[in-house]
Amino acid sequence: MCVESDGCEIEGCSSSDEVHTLSGSMSPALKSSPDLHPCKPGHKVHAALLRCRSPAAAAGILTFGNILNYMDRYTVAGVVQDIQKHFDKTDSGVGLLQTVFICSFMVAAPIFGYLGDRFNRKVILSCGIFFWSIVTLLSSFISKEYYWLFVLSRGLVGIGESSYSSISPTIIGDLFTNNSRTMMLSVFYLAIPLGSGLGYILGSSAKVAAGDWHWALRVSPMLGITAGTLILVFVPEPKRGSADQRGGRIRTRTSWCCDMKALAKNRSYVFSSLASAAVSFATGAFGMWIPSYLTRAQEVQKTAMPCDKNEICNSTDSMIFGAITCVTGLLGVVIGAATTRLCRQKTERADPLVCAVSMLGSAIFICLIFVVAKKSIIGAYVCIFIGETLLFLNWAITADILMFVVIPTRRATAVAFQGFISHLLGDAGSPYLIGLISDSLQESYATSTLWKFLSLGYALMLCPFIIVLGGMFFLATALFFLDDREKAENQ
Repeated sequence: MCVESDGCEIEGCSSSDEVHTLSGSMSPALKSSPDLHPCKPGHKVHAALLRCRSPAAAAGILTFGNILNYMDRYTVAGVVQDIQKHFDKTDSGVGLLQTVFICSFMVAAPIFGYLGDRFNRKVILSCGIFFWSIVTLLSSFISKEYYWLFVLSRGLVGIGESSYSSISPTIIGDLFTNNSRTMMLSVFYLAIPLGSGLGYILGSSAKVAAGDWHWALRVSPMLGITAGTLILVFVPEPKRGSADQRGGRIRTRTSWCCDMKALAKNRSYVFSSLASAAVSFATGAFGMWIPSYLTRAQEVQKTAMPCDKNEICNSTDSMIFGAITCVTGLLGVVIGAATTRLCRQKTERADPLVCAVSMLGSAIFICLIFVVAKKSIIGAYVCIFIGETLLFLNWAITADILMFVVIPTRRATAVAFQGFISHLLGDAGSPYLIGLISDSLQESYATSTLWKFLSLGYALMLCPFIIVLGGMFFLATALFFLDDREKAENQ
């Protein structure tokens, strides 16, 4: 029997030989899995299927699913003006959609984290994808008299999507190790900005093509069902900790209470989770309100007309913002991974330090958005581009920090609870809060096109201050990172 430093007992620790692959170290248990056997000569179709069950292919399929996960989430944001007009709701009323989604997401996440550490992960992932895809499709047929039902449907979608976000990174963590894992997690978390951006583009494009915003909710479900099927067929179920348990492998897991106690004592995990909440606050508010803010800016500049109730709203800003989010997501993840790898040669605290610097730099350019938007839309887009790039640097690095400081058998729980904290303190309330502040400011003065624009801008100014606070939390993470990493390695 082995005993962890936090007092939790782990039974059955034993040593095993390593098998080295192109993706890093892999245990014999994973190597010998039927899912990863080499193909038999002469069976081309069967051989092709087996090749698709390699670690790299599994990571690709999981990344595809994550893209769809965020694409579906932000399709609604891409047509938010049409939804607001269709259901005749205020800023705070339409902001409630994202808040309900995130609240259900964060409540369900710890449950799926518990299940993901104990049961077949790819089955849970597939069922989650099938569930949210069907609910999203059905929600597109809700009439305008039942806005409460539309809000409820977004809550159900959040439950389905929480299963994916909580569990899928842990499979990648068990398939790869060291720099290979950093690279694969970087690609996986590229899906956050890429999927978010594609959600805006998909929603706007489908709306324009069909002349009806409801069709924005009828495309991603078909892709989601495809992704769920691919996961069931091609993604292996690796042994937990098989890739990075060099001296031995934990054969049994500790209790949930013991896991939570250990995570609460893990200072790097706690501070990085709080920093992640700051990122979620900003991205949630921006994702919902920036296209509307830019549209109002153009109305102030007399370069665009207010949305007519009898026509679909202009989608240009949503599509441009979606494209910028895709590009900045790609740049952010690539730059983040390259910068971290380079800085690791200088300091072992590179991961949290890179995140801290990028957050503080992002706050500067996000502040500038609200300074230049009234006079120059192009200038606002430039500030959004730079600010988002710096903000997206830390997505994959934050996940890698968790993999370093948390032992494999409690990673799904750690990912889920980190998601719970980041959403609870972040984007669960930020879209609604920004809308509520905007509504309050509009009620205080005579309503006008200029004041509608300014009130939303003043409300969004809360975001850069939260981002600075997140940078401070990453600096705190750097203080304890080495100690917590060493403790996890010893366990």
